[in-house]
Amino acid sequence: MKNQRPTFKQALLHPRYWITWLGLGFGWLLAQLPFTLQMQLGKMTGLIMRKASSRRVKIAETNLTLCFPDKSQDEIQKLINANFESVGIAVMETLISWWSSPSKLKSRVTIEGLDYLENAVKEKHGVILLGAHYTTLEIAGKLLAIFYTHFDALYRQHKNPVFDFVMYKRRKTYCEDVIERGNMREMLRSLKKGRTIWYAPDQNYGAEHSVFVTFFGIPAATITATSRLAKMTQSKVVPFSHQRIDNQRYVLRIYPPLEDFPSEDITEDTQRINHIIENEILKMPEQYLWSHRRFKTRLDGLPPVY
Repeated sequence: MKNQRPTFKQALLHPRYWITWLGLGFGWLLAQLPFTLQMQLGKMTGLIMRKASSRRVKIAETNLTLCFPDKSQDEIQKLINANFESVGIAVMETLISWWSSPSKLKSRVTIEGLDYLENAVKEKHGVILLGAHYTTLEIAGKLLAIFYTHFDALYRQHKNPVFDFVMYKRRKTYCEDVIERGNMREMLRSLKKGRTIWYAPDQNYGAEHSVFVTFFGIPAATITATSRLAKMTQSKVVPFSHQRIDNQRYVLRIYPPLEDFPSEDITEDTQRINHIIENEILKMPEQYLWSHRRFKTRLDGLPPVY
């Protein structure tokens, strides 16, 4: 249920979940390996995913071709290869973020603009930490917690109750709370308490509560929740991005709070957010989740692209 946090129940020990528990145990073991070896295993995982996930490869190819029309097919294929390598590393980074000590990562991360976040929090109206689905998404929470722990993260409920429970519990170790992404009431409650919510509005959630604005020049149904949440709670919106550098270190970037936001035009606000995300993607386009069907919802009269 969206209003409930996952809790441990005896039913999670049923034999049908033993494979899940075994897989999670193997994940814990992988999280204990040396970092360089983990990155190599991540690249191998990405290569396997590239070979085995033809559907996801096709989605990524479609998205990249639409968003970068000036790139040749050879350039698109190289970008797809690099993207799946990054996604494979992200799988390993998930294990690292769930089961590694922060001390293992502290020397590998730098943060820029932390004062923008800290100053925004002092105004006690809540802060929306505006992110996106970069492939470093999972480990970024663990890294941010090294410098700042007072934030709530969102999560997508998983169909497997064991995985859902473990995901929730592990994320809860490095942030104050974990909220199901559809639970707007809980998000509003958190912001009204003056807390910080890390929010990524860059995926396709259908036409409801969305407007069509461009994403890399392509009309895309984009959720308007950022503007609506900011308006209802007087929260500051602080852009946040993160990148993996040479598979060895990470950079977290926090930018000044958006000025004159929200405006009286929710469509204009939503377009502004897309442009912010585009600018961050362009810094390292291979580190964005291109295998999501971002353009699934189409304007009337436009043919499907997937």
